[in-house]
Amino acid sequence: SKKLWTDREDGAMIITRRYENAFDEALETVREIAQKSASENYSAFAILYRTNAQSRLFEEQLIQNNIPYRLVGGVNFYSRKEIKDILAYLKTIENGRDEVAVRRIINIPKRGIGDKSVDKVSDYAEINGYSFLGGCAHAKEIPGLGRTASKIENFVLFIRTFRTYSKEYTVPDLIEKLLKETGYREELENEGTQEALDRIDNINELITKAETYQSQAEKPSLSGFLQEVALVADIDSMEENNDRVYLMTIHSAKGLEFDNVYIAGMEEGLFPSFRTLYDIDEEELQEERRLFYVGMTRARNTLTLTSAKMRMMRGEPEYHRVSQFISEIDESFVRDESDWDLRAPKKKEIHMESGKSAPLNNKQKTLPYGKTFDLNQFKVKKADSLDYGVGDRVVHKKFGLGTVLDIKDGAKDYEVTVEFDNSGQKRMFAAFAKLEKQ
Repeated sequence: SKKLWTDREDGAMIITRRYENAFDEALETVREIAQKSASENYSAFAILYRTNAQSRLFEEQLIQNNIPYRLVGGVNFYSRKEIKDILAYLKTIENGRDEVAVRRIINIPKRGIGDKSVDKVSDYAEINGYSFLGGCAHAKEIPGLGRTASKIENFVLFIRTFRTYSKEYTVPDLIEKLLKETGYREELENEGTQEALDRIDNINELITKAETYQSQAEKPSLSGFLQEVALVADIDSMEENNDRVYLMTIHSAKGLEFDNVYIAGMEEGLFPSFRTLYDIDEEELQEERRLFYVGMTRARNTLTLTSAKMRMMRGEPEYHRVSQFISEIDESFVRDESDWDLRAPKKKEIHMESGKSAPLNNKQKTLPYGKTFDLNQFKVKKADSLDYGVGDRVVHKKFGLGTVLDIKDGAKDYEVTVEFDNSGQKRMFAAFAKLEKQ
């Protein structure tokens, strides 16, 4: 038991804001920081989030507004290994003139092409006036490569094939096909570590970026996408100084304090995570709640909790409810500004009855604005058996027709892998998928 105390007087109320989408959430948060920076240092502001993948939108907005930032406990989005790998593939597919990019991915995933072989190709290309990729195309002419020559030529054929695809596919679809053909995502999924799952989240965020570009560009192309990414990825040129906005996960923020804190992504399925809700494990939910408390108590003067009605995941829109953690705060301390707009401020204050609310039942959580939902909706009931098996043709409401490749009998549900005719391979829980045999 701890007795908490403060010698400070009452401060500002906790502010909650609900945006139409995640882009607006980042845009308006950075816009407010830019406005307040006229009277406060950038280092007085921190943007916290649950997962590293959420940093991308905030990084881009800060760069576009010429606001310096420091990413604590992580690597800038476009400097993360998996993002650099995929962008290197896309650069190689687009023109192949970037030797650094080609050398980066010639053996990713493993193709049995070692560094010594790569150096031989590089020397041969320089002597004969070829680009590095051009040298790869002449691998069988290079002395000392042996069996590796055919592996290098297969890599060149792979790039040429995808160069053809790039004229037929949208950018997000090209990335998805690249991930499938290389087995990049599958390799991470098979690894099964938390780090691998975080890398997958980052890849999905890159696909979301590509989908946004595809829908907004007047004449979308692979070249145009790479140019747009280059504008926000070159952060090394930003002036070095200590006065920077801080970006970090809540885990990384432990032990730190800032005058103004924004906690982004306060949505069911994100914070708390969907996995926590699905498991209906009260201890895991409590751990998430404790983490939220850590985030809140990083704020000295102001705390703003933001959420988005719609968030793009892997290029597809997902709609989330407001996090139950917000509704668990004593309402007398909260001011909702969901209609807030920096360009035309319109503030509304929620007036509630004083006093603490009754404790919430574990199975039912009350959300802001009088909405209520039952957490049991996330809990699946495992069927005694399935009416389809491996090799059967099935139909999914969204993905259409497909063939069952594998069925794993899990503790909570059957995990079914299906190769869909038009959507590729998907792995899903039977109770959620609701597959019908054809």
